[in-house]
Amino acid sequence: MSRTSKRPTVRMPTVEEDRAITAAARSDPDAQPLTPKQLKTMVPLKALRGRPKSENKKLLVSVRYSPEVIAYFKSTGEGWQSLMDSVLRKYVARHSRSA
Repeated sequence: MSRTSKRPTVRMPTVEEDRAITAAARSDPDAQPLTPKQLKTMVPLKALRGRPKSENKKLLVSVRYSPEVIAYFKSTGEGWQSLMDSVLRKYVARHSRSA
């Protein structure tokens, strides 16, 4: 088995090569280097992916409901789980005041 890597090695530019690359980039109006201010405002792409974080986090639990209860809420269409949450919240609010 060969111990040599099949990946190409990365060679960093010398100081002179780096200056030449930077000068070429600055002379190209379509490829200007980012300013320090622009670099500071950049965020990793990973941070922008997915659903935004909610202020009122919900808990993931496993619950068993009667088939007719699930059938009713599913029949209301898209967003049936949010509707179910809303109904349960109203129930809790109503019953926690009277206790």
